[in-house]
Amino acid sequence: MGRLSASQLRQEISARNLARGRDFAHELSAGFVPSVIYDKAEGGHGNFLPASYARIVANPTWRQRLKKAYTASRFVPRAADRRRYELECASSSDALLMNVFCYPGVTRNPGLCGLLGIERGVEPDFGIRARTPLNNGLTDRTEIDMRLGSLLVEAKLTEGDFQRAPLQRLAQYRDSGEVFDPSALPIHNGVVHAWQLIRGVLAAHARNASFAVLCDARRPDLIESWFRIVSAVTACSLRTRLGLVTWQEIAVHVPLRIRRFLAEKYGIEG
Repeated sequence: MGRLSASQLRQEISARNLARGRDFAHELSAGFVPSVIYDKAEGGHGNFLPASYARIVANPTWRQRLKKAYTASRFVPRAADRRRYELECASSSDALLMNVFCYPGVTRNPGLCGLLGIERGVEPDFGIRARTPLNNGLTDRTEIDMRLGSLLVEAKLTEGDFQRAPLQRLAQYRDSGEVFDPSALPIHNGVVHAWQLIRGVLAAHARNASFAVLCDARRPDLIESWFRIVSAVTACSLRTRLGLVTWQEIAVHVPLRIRRFLAEKYGIEG
């Protein structure tokens, strides 16, 4: 399996969806690597498996997730024609997440449940607030991509990294000194790297939950970032609740229809 940068993976997914898009309503963003932006048509949507999309639109909470803003709308020609949404983009990790976990019966698969350490049949929640405690008695507004029972999930695909934050933001979290060895964290010139991972670990600690990152096995940069954060966690009991699962590992345990979709649209093969 090849090693790809974020840019190289975006190029591959763009090429795959440029070919696939001939059969679906879509448009392209401007730029050297155009993003394929799908649109719904005749009750379906080109960016989703039909069975997953049907369940999403039938569930009011899941359906709300489809309204997540697309921050790159300004790069789409005729941007004023209609609103574009993040989950319409071919490289959206949120769309990939919902395609898999909203598919009928997928969370009853014993292999997938064993891989993730979740109970069979648990229903996913998307875009939940972590409400991690701060020093001032309030809680943060961190958004968790998905919750499966007691498992919190951060999903990645073509994102460049796990974001950054000023060091003073880390100091605002009540339990940061208890959870991490600061000298082992990726902090450079007052900037904390892999910020989303740090927030996810803090959320898991506060909730006595597990936390897992889902990413592409072709992205060793993201995998290396994850293991650096895990190595900075001081409590063994918390480290045992942290994990990384690749989309390729997930592909092994899903129905054939999803496997074909993942291979065609993303180049993900188990």
